[in-house]
Amino acid sequence: MPAERGAVAGILLAAGTASRMGKDKLLLPIGGESLLRRAARRATEAGLHPLIVVLGHEVERMRGELEGLRCRIAVNPDYAEGIHLSVRAGMAALTEGDATDAVVVMLGDMPFVTRDMLARLVDHYRGGSAPLVISDYDGVKAPPMLYDRSLFPELRALQGPGCGREVVKRHGAEAAVVSWPAAALADVDLPEDYERVRGEIEADTPRP
Repeated sequence: MPAERGAVAGILLAAGTASRMGKDKLLLPIGGESLLRRAARRATEAGLHPLIVVLGHEVERMRGELEGLRCRIAVNPDYAEGIHLSVRAGMAALTEGDATDAVVVMLGDMPFVTRDMLARLVDHYRGGSAPLVISDYDGVKAPPMLYDRSLFPELRALQGPGCGREVVKRHGAEAAVVSWPAAALADVDLPEDYERVRGEIEADTPRP
């Protein structure tokens, strides 16, 4: 019988410059709070612990947005060199003392990723034996993704753009897949994305 699977940590990637937006998109308000705080709050409410938030651009302003939330800050000074370095910074912030069996890697600019989605990834992991739990949005594989401890060395050794996808490809045959509606894949890269998403969220009932 496989060993019982326990604590699942979270790594929230929030270090980039958001150059296409023209301003720091993670500080933009949506549904009564910033995109960054919305993502971090949902991760903590889903039970991801510890939650590592990887910052790089405008660290102090970002840190202020997280005040009062149960999370740990990791800083990636080389954030402009690629997202893989932010994943590595997040992994470096995990210690043996955290006794973590898995980690969920997620992005800060996907406002339709809910705490229930994150919790379902964890439930699939704990209820099975797969080393990887993939989010699938109508055929598109994208974050959040859950990685078992056995894959931590690969995450810590990521090199170059797109390398995270290589980990998923290598272990795809062993992975569990959780399907989400395509609409939940929406992210915020451009001003028009922000206006559309904000309109949808603020016209709807508050999302848990």
